[in-house]
Amino acid sequence: MAGGHRPAVSGSGRGAVEAVWRIESARIVGALARYTGEFALAEDLAQEALAEALVTWPRDGVPQNPAGWLLTVGRRRAIDGFRRRAALDDRYAALARELAEAGPASDADLLRDPDQIDDDVLALAFTACHPVLSREAQVALTLRVIGGLTSDEIARAFLVPTATVQARITRAKKTIAAARVRFEVPPPHERRERLGSVLSVVYVIFTEGSTATSGPELIRTDLAHEAIRLARILARLMPDEPEVLGLLALVELTAARFPARTGPNGEVVLLEQQDRRRWDRAAIRRGRAALARAERVGRGLGAYGLQAAIAECHATAPSVAETDWERIVLLYDALARIAPSPVVELNRAVAVSMVEGPAAGLRIVDDLAAGGALARSHLLPGVRGELLARLGRVDQARAELARAAELCGNAKERELLERKREALLEGRTASS
Repeated sequence: MAGGHRPAVSGSGRGAVEAVWRIESARIVGALARYTGEFALAEDLAQEALAEALVTWPRDGVPQNPAGWLLTVGRRRAIDGFRRRAALDDRYAALARELAEAGPASDADLLRDPDQIDDDVLALAFTACHPVLSREAQVALTLRVIGGLTSDEIARAFLVPTATVQARITRAKKTIAAARVRFEVPPPHERRERLGSVLSVVYVIFTEGSTATSGPELIRTDLAHEAIRLARILARLMPDEPEVLGLLALVELTAARFPARTGPNGEVVLLEQQDRRRWDRAAIRRGRAALARAERVGRGLGAYGLQAAIAECHATAPSVAETDWERIVLLYDALARIAPSPVVELNRAVAVSMVEGPAAGLRIVDDLAAGGALARSHLLPGVRGELLARLGRVDQARAELARAAELCGNAKERELLERKREALLEGRTASS
């Protein structure tokens, strides 16, 4: 199914099914999980309802309450299954009677009780990102049950076979069942720890969409926009959680620059060459508002909030030269203390080079290289090549950029690195 987001359901047939599913799937799966008490069963029932809609709606027309129709079909499938198993399990027999007696009228609960719906979707997020699952499984399951993406869409997004995605989802559901993970929003004392996994998954999805690690395009906007949608859902469900707001601010502010990051043929446009008039000012306003709220409700910014504050510095600066690089260095210093990583340190080196000069930044990069950090990543030699070029060490810079291009999996980034390398050679030839 297509990955676009439609504001309303119109027309008939497959397009209407796709629109309703993308908008309502999380609420439908959540409601079914609440009814049945089984996450994996609920997801299967929802998929069965979706399959029936793909046959029925093009033939009979779109029902007046499409989400209620899907929920009704899912519940009826549940009842049928419970009845088949009733002789073996009295609990299922009782639940089947309860659901049958409730009747179709109760389907309106899906739209009439927003607080319960919110709890259902939040419970889905915590279940899909449970620590018993691998990161790959968390990502696939989150995109399936909250994002409403099909296995084909997830496979295309991450450039893996559809069978791999299906296997991950199947294993994830079996793992959740075997570990007896309850479908619920964790109690307050567990929520913050578990929330970290949820936010991390959304961040991974957005990062891959923002700058693809492989493939022919720099930005996968459908994947990035799906992460933004997930971040907005979480912010609506948890409006006083500072790191949720921080993540929302980060993805909004970062995505605001998407329109200017690539040229007519998809080529990478460097920050200093971007037409800032093309930046999405509405997204910048949304991001800044989310960041301001994160600052109000929290006791200091967390890792996502600090990254959002850095993105805000870029989003509000008239140019690279007029960017508040000193503030960015301070923000990276704080980020390195609470969430240290080689990538954070590499980015800090770039900021330091803008304040203290390329030699100061190069010392940080060389320390990273000496420690073996990012040995298989194109990022470190790419930055090192830039700093060496600024210092006039052209031969070394070209060697680093060549290595970066060799390690880079994204075609557009690789083209940029090769162009930089060629420009250094042309510049030296012109001056000789």
